[in-house]
Amino acid sequence: MNTAAQRRRDAIRRGLVLAIAAPLLLVLVSALAAGLAWTRYAASLPPLDLAASREGSTLVVDRDGRLLRPFTLPDGRWRLPATTHDVDPRYLAMLVAYEDGRFYDHHGVDLRALLRAAGQWLLRGHIVSGGSTLTMQVARLIEPRPERTLEAKLRQMARAQEIERAVDKAGVLDRYVTLAPFGGNLEGVRAASLAYFGKEPLKLTIAEAALLVALPQSPEARRPDRFPSAARAARDRVLDRAAARGAIGADDAVAAKREPVPETRKPFPRLAAHAAEEAVAADPRARRIRLSIDARLQAKLETLARESVARLGPKLSAAIVAIDNASGEVRARVGAADPDDASRDGAIDMSRFPRSPGSALKPFIYALAFEEGLAHPETVLFDRPARYGAYAPENFDLGYQGTVTARKALQMSLNLPAVELLADVGPATFLARLHGAGAEIALPKDTPIGLAIGLGGLGVSLTDIARLYAGFARGGEAPALIERLDGAAPVIGPRRVTDSVAAWYVADILRGTPPPANALSGRIAFKTGTSYGFRDALAVGFDKGTTIAVWVGRPDNGPTPGLIGRQAAAPILFDAFERLCRDVEVIRPPRGILIAATAADLPPPLRHLRKDAPKTMAATEVPALKIAYPPDGARIDLGILDGAAEARLALKALGGVPPFAWFVNGAPVGEAELRRNAAWKPDGAGFVRVTVVDSKGAADAVRVRLE
Repeated sequence: MNTAAQRRRDAIRRGLVLAIAAPLLLVLVSALAAGLAWTRYAASLPPLDLAASREGSTLVVDRDGRLLRPFTLPDGRWRLPATTHDVDPRYLAMLVAYEDGRFYDHHGVDLRALLRAAGQWLLRGHIVSGGSTLTMQVARLIEPRPERTLEAKLRQMARAQEIERAVDKAGVLDRYVTLAPFGGNLEGVRAASLAYFGKEPLKLTIAEAALLVALPQSPEARRPDRFPSAARAARDRVLDRAAARGAIGADDAVAAKREPVPETRKPFPRLAAHAAEEAVAADPRARRIRLSIDARLQAKLETLARESVARLGPKLSAAIVAIDNASGEVRARVGAADPDDASRDGAIDMSRFPRSPGSALKPFIYALAFEEGLAHPETVLFDRPARYGAYAPENFDLGYQGTVTARKALQMSLNLPAVELLADVGPATFLARLHGAGAEIALPKDTPIGLAIGLGGLGVSLTDIARLYAGFARGGEAPALIERLDGAAPVIGPRRVTDSVAAWYVADILRGTPPPANALSGRIAFKTGTSYGFRDALAVGFDKGTTIAVWVGRPDNGPTPGLIGRQAAAPILFDAFERLCRDVEVIRPPRGILIAATAADLPPPLRHLRKDAPKTMAATEVPALKIAYPPDGARIDLGILDGAAEARLALKALGGVPPFAWFVNGAPVGEAELRRNAAWKPDGAGFVRVTVVDSKGAADAVRVRLE
């Protein structure tokens, strides 16, 4: 009996186990089969291009990474790449709270959310809440599919898991803040923040962040510039949910609801428009281009240019170039007063366009004369009518000063002394020096090189002028200009403009030029220029640290009566230096400076500019003074002078009346001696002017090149 009952109990137990185990086994087998099918399905999909999902609009940024100008994609969309580090943390907190509360707990697919969404759909007959995670939304943005089917949802889930295996949670959010739609042609949080609020997303308020959380759910229907009421309502729902889930405080949510929503779009940043376009045209494949420009200084100078031409008159434009002298980096380049103003031909980059410099190149004539020993800042020149063949230059004011020093002549920008010096150094030599320093010079066609080039009879760009003037601040060496910090090395390296002594002489003279009415004297060295017919007004100034060049005129080359460099461009130049917000840096004198208070303190050959020896009785009774060695125009290899530390270049004179005084580049070589021989120790390669003067004032000079 007991045995039969035991058998019945065992049979019932086995039946119950089978009844329970069979469905479980079926579920397990089905799950394994589904898992195997899911794995095969996911493996059958081609891999996503996750690197391409981070790409977007080309961005041109300044030296510190600040946005200068973005460019649209070829189809006109604004997509500005961003990362979580570029966005206010409160935005990310509200985004996760509103869109995917378990974002940091799942691996791309939230089964709990999917089951909840499916149950709500079965119970109510329509979709109540979605089951998509942020990662699934990113998958849809990377691989958009118009259809809303089960197969499309399964594909999103597979892609979401693929994304999370490839990148971490921050990588998922990076792609969301870059790709999410925000209405119109805006993609990504950064583009939306700039377009709706005019600021970077790191500076969002709570209300602004909440609006950007709400927009991607229905970007066209909630566009604040078209449907501000719908945008406000969606923003407030985000604030309520974020407060309920602890992402923000309740009081913060209440205060944020009082903020208005923007009802218009703001323009994207467009600093250094011409420089940015030039950089993109030179490297169209680049997605991020870093220029040497300082965005803050660029903005200040663009405002200065725009406000200045508005005061000066219609059709005028302005260009400004600022260079850091030590590095050669271009810290600001304003190509036009307003790039969008067609009435002022704003599309033309006048910082690159060759125009007449007027008198702005005169300092380089004086530098050559100082370098060759022809003159000194205190040398007496003559400002009086002169004719050079058919060419008869005049001063700007049509007057004459008579006897002036080289210092005064350059500070007053007198034409006649400058032309006389240019005649001595030679216009071809002057032009060759500008070319050798790296400047691109435009000369009139079918016109021989003449003395008019010293007064503006050629074309040169404002950028080249600024670079040449930077050479005065750098001891005579023009820098290699650097405009892109992530590109190749400059094509033109540092080039010699003049020697260090001549560079300091010019800087010292120009620092004493009387300033315009809006500035203090003695702060910066500067020179102005006005082209023929009042077409171009220039002002270029420098201290030890910075060189700034300013151009004002009409890009169409039309005349503007009364447009004078000193009145139109110089005030802008001094305002530009004030906007550097630093003290002026003085240029220290190099070794070899010849200090003189007046011409009387100079050696005789430098006291005044003269070409012929005086006709004295001694000159008629004895052979004329002449330098026998080195011969004029000789090229002397410095190698023959090396070796002994005391090696010297021999100097020998014939004729004349002793004692003899020798000078090299205007500096005396020892004391006057009865002997006709002397020796001088060269300090390097280059051109030198050797002069000998006898006791009667007769002189001879030669120019040689040491190599």
